[in-house]
Formats: sequence, C-alpha cells, structure tokens
Amino acid sequence: MSFNAQDLATFHQERSKLDKALMLTLGSWASANALTGAIGWTTAKNPEMKSFHQMNVMWNAVNLGLAIPGYLRARNAKAVMSLSATLNEQQKTERIFLLNTGLDVAYITAGFLLRSMALHQSSKTDQLNGFGKGLILQGSFLFAFDLTAFAIHHRHGKQVLRLVEARE
Repeated sequence: MSFNAQDLATFHQERSKLDKALMLTLGSWASANALTGAIGWTTAKNPEMKSFHQMNVMWNAVNLGLAIPGYLRARNAKAVMSLSATLNEQQKTERIFLLNTGLDVAYITAGFLLRSMALHQSSKTDQLNGFGKGLILQGSFLFAFDLTAFAIHHRHGKQVLRLVEARE
C-alpha cells in the first residue's frame, strides 16, 4: 500500500463527516433538552422538578454553544493537511474526547454530591435534588457521547497510522 495525497484527503473528508454527525447529535440533544426544560421550568408545580428543568435549560445552552461552532468548524475544516499535521490533529481530537469523558464523571459525581447535600439542607432540598438530578442526567449523556466520539475517532484514526506504516 502506498501513501498518496488522495488517501489523506479522503481521510479528512471522512473525519469531517464524523465531526458533523457528532455535533448534530450533540446539538439535537441540547435543543430537545433545552425546549423540554423550558416548558418544564415554566409549568412544573413541584419545586424539585422546576430546578431539574432549570438545570437542563442552562446546561443545554452551553451544549448548544459547543455544538454549533463545532459543526461549523467541521464543515469548514481544511481538506488538505500534511501527514504530520493530520497526526497531531488526530491525537488532539482523541485527547479532548477522553479528557471530556473524565470531566463527565466529575459532573455525575457533582450531581450525586448535590443530592447528598440536600439531605442536610432542608431549606434547599428541592433545589439541590433538582440540580443534582439534572447534572446526573446531563453528565451521563455526555459521558456516553464523549466515550462514543472517542471510540469513533480512535477507530477512524487507525487509517492514518496505516498511511504512516505504508510510507515506511
């Protein structure tokens, strides 16, 4: 197998498609949760549910703030990069999703911590429980999302390694 520029261009096209699909997934989740959360926040009678929905609205405003620029960046990605730049970009992408997976565990943990704090702060029980449940939900989704995104990019990145091996 010999390395050529077309192989690298094809790799970048596939990578861009993957990134766009991932950002559309994140954006769809965020949009659905923000809308559902806004409705729940304004209609919930239960203070805990009101806090749960409030957390989901705020959290997914951030997710949308990540998904939209991420999608635009993927859509406008360079079609041509050197092999070394490609390898660097690939490693950076994988590291980011792996780091995010660790952060997601921290979000879930924070959610359980808030729920634990609710046991000892009766004046804020509903808010702490609602926010905690929201963090657990959002962190769990993001954990699955980021771990999946890492796996997808890692598997796709093996193509670049084959290109490097073919060059040797």
